[in-house]
Parts: sequence; C-alpha cells; structure tokens
Amino acid sequence: MATLNIKDERVRELARSLAERRGTSMTGAIRSALEEALAAEIARRDADAVVARLEEISRRSAARPEPFLTDDDLYDTNGLPR
Repeated sequence: MATLNIKDERVRELARSLAERRGTSMTGAIRSALEEALAAEIARRDADAVVARLEEISRRSAARPEPFLTDDDLYDTNGLPR
C-alpha cells in the first residue's frame, strides 16, 4: 500500500471538512472526491467527443447540395405520392 503525505494545510482543512460533513474518514473523503472528479472529467471528455462528432456530421450535411424537388418528382400522374 502506498502512502500519500499531504503537506498542504489548506488541502488538509478541505479533506477534514469534507470528511466531517460526510461522516467518513479523511481518506474516504479524499477517495470519493477524487472518484467524483475523475468521473466528471471522463463524462465531460466523452460529451466533448460526441459534440465534436455531431459538429462534423452537421458540417458535412450542410456542405451537401440541397435537392430541389418539384411536384413531378414527388407525385405520379394521378397525384399520388411516388
């Protein structure tokens, strides 16, 4: 098991405060805070990737010529949809 020695007093204060509020140890508070931060980071990066993909699809779609359809294209000689 590795040891983590936190020398920053503010970090200790934050860990202590979070542990008290959550009713857990400082280690538990730090672990859960890191897990939550990591999950949020992964979700944000995944969302960024989806947004980038959708933007690429949108750009490609916008670059395509828009077809101009006439009534003759849409309906047969009896007026029914083709």
